[in-house]
Amino acid sequence: MTAVAPGMEHQHRGFVTLSVMLATIMQALDTTIANVALPHMQGTMGATQDQIAWVLTSYIVAAAIVMPLTGILVARLGRKRLFMWSVAGFTVASMLCGAAQNLPEIVMFRLLQGVFGASLVPLSQSVLLDAYPREQHGSAMALWGVGVMVGPILGPSLGGWLTEYYNWRWVFYINLPFGLLAWFGLAAFVHETPLDRSRRFDLLGFAFLSVAIGALQMMLDRGESLNWFASREIAVEAMLAGLGLYLFVAHIFTHDQPFIEPGLFRDRNFSVGLVFIFNVGVVLFATMALLPPFMQNLMGYPVIDIGFLLVPRGIGTLIAMITVGRLSRRVDARHMIFVGFVLTTLSLWEMTHFTADVGGWDIVRTGITQGLGIGLTYVPLTTISFSTLATHFRNEGTALFNLMRNIGSSIGISVVMTYLAQRTQANHAAFAGYINPFRPAFATATAGAYHLASPQGLAAINAEVTRQAATLAYLQDFRLMMFLTLAAIPMIVLLRAPPQRAQQDAAPALME
Repeated sequence: MTAVAPGMEHQHRGFVTLSVMLATIMQALDTTIANVALPHMQGTMGATQDQIAWVLTSYIVAAAIVMPLTGILVARLGRKRLFMWSVAGFTVASMLCGAAQNLPEIVMFRLLQGVFGASLVPLSQSVLLDAYPREQHGSAMALWGVGVMVGPILGPSLGGWLTEYYNWRWVFYINLPFGLLAWFGLAAFVHETPLDRSRRFDLLGFAFLSVAIGALQMMLDRGESLNWFASREIAVEAMLAGLGLYLFVAHIFTHDQPFIEPGLFRDRNFSVGLVFIFNVGVVLFATMALLPPFMQNLMGYPVIDIGFLLVPRGIGTLIAMITVGRLSRRVDARHMIFVGFVLTTLSLWEMTHFTADVGGWDIVRTGITQGLGIGLTYVPLTTISFSTLATHFRNEGTALFNLMRNIGSSIGISVVMTYLAQRTQANHAAFAGYINPFRPAFATATAGAYHLASPQGLAAINAEVTRQAATLAYLQDFRLMMFLTLAAIPMIVLLRAPPQRAQQDAAPALME
C-alpha cells in the first residue's frame, strides 16, 4: 500500500476530514438506525421479538469486545491499513445485512459489522489529530464529536424515513456510498504510520476482558425480556461477567505487559473522566431509547414524525460543539462541562413535567436544551480527561474511554427499561385502588364516561389507567436520569486544570 507523506495529509486537510467524518458518521448511525426497522425485519424473517433482538445484540457485543484491540492492531498493521480494512469490511457487511434472507444470516452479518466497525471511531480521532496542527485540535475534536454524538441522534429519524418510504433493507444499503467515498478518500489522502511489532499481545488478558464485556452486554441486552435473575441464562452471564472482570483486574496487576496498563488509572483526570463519559453514555442513549416509545405509544405519533421531532436534539449538539471548538482556547474546560451538565439536568427536569398530551414544541425545546448540554460536555470532557495522561498510555486510554461510553449506554438503556416496566406495574396497582364507583371524587371526575357495570366500560377504564401509569413511569425514569446527572456535577472539582499548552491543544493526548 502506497503511503501518503505527512505533509500531503496537511495539504489535503479538507479531503481527509471529509473521508474520516463519513466513516465516523456511518458507524455512529448504525448504533441506532436499525432499531426502528426491527418490527419490519421481524415480519420478513418470521422471527419472534426475542429472536429479532439478536440483530442488535450481536452488533453491540462484537463492537464492545473488539474495540480495546484498536491500539495493538494499529501497532501491528498500521493505522491507514487498519482504517481501510475496517471501512471496507463494515461496508461489505452492511450490504450482506441488507441482502440477508433469514435470521441466522442477518445476525452473523451484524456480528461482522460490529467487528469491523469497532475501530472506526478511535481511528478517526487519530487521523484528524494528525491532519490538524496542535493549535487547531480543539476545532478538530469538536468536528469529530459531531459525527460521534449526532449520528446516534439522527439514526432513528433516517431509519424511520427509509423504512417508511422504501424498505428496511435500505437501512443497511445506505452505507454503500458513504463507505466507498470514505475508502477512496483514506486511500488517497491519509498517510501510513510506522509499525511497531515489538509489543507483545497479552492474549490471556484480552480473553478475560472479552468474557467480562461479552457476558455483561448479553446480560444487559437480554435481561428485561428474560425477567433478569429469574432466568438461569442471566444468572450465568452475571457470574461470567463478574469472574471475567475479577480475573482481568488481577491479571493486569500481576502481568509484566498486561493488555491494559494499570498506570492509566493513576491519572486523576482520566479516571474521573471515565466516570463522566459513562454518565454521558447513560443520559444520551437512555433518553433516546425512552422518547420514541413514549411518543408513539402514549401520544400516537407516527414513526416518521417522531424522527423529525428528535432531529433538533442533534442540531443542539451540533451548535454546542461548534461553539466549544471556538472557545476551547479561551475558556476553562471545567466551566464548559459544568454548564453542559446544568443544561442537561434542566432539560431532564422539564421532561419530568411531561404529560401524555404534551405538545411537539415542548419535546423540541427540551431536546435542543439537552443537545446543547451534551455538546458542551463531550469535547471539553475529552480534552481534560487526556490532557495530563502520559503519552505512552494514549492508545489504551482512548479505547477504554470509548468503551466506557458504550457500556454506559448499554447499562443506561437496560436500567431505564427495567425501571419503566416495574414502575408501570406499581403505578397501575396504585391507580387501580382509586377506581371505585362509590368514591365521590371518581364519580365527579369521570362524570359517567365509564360504565363499570359493562365489560366495555371496564376495558376502557383499565386502558386509561394503564396509559396514565405508563406516563408516570416515563416521568419517573426522566427523574432518575436527572438525579444521576445532578449527582455527577460535584465531581468536576476533582478534575485538575490542564496545563496551558494542553488546554490550547484541546485533547492532544488522544490516540495517535
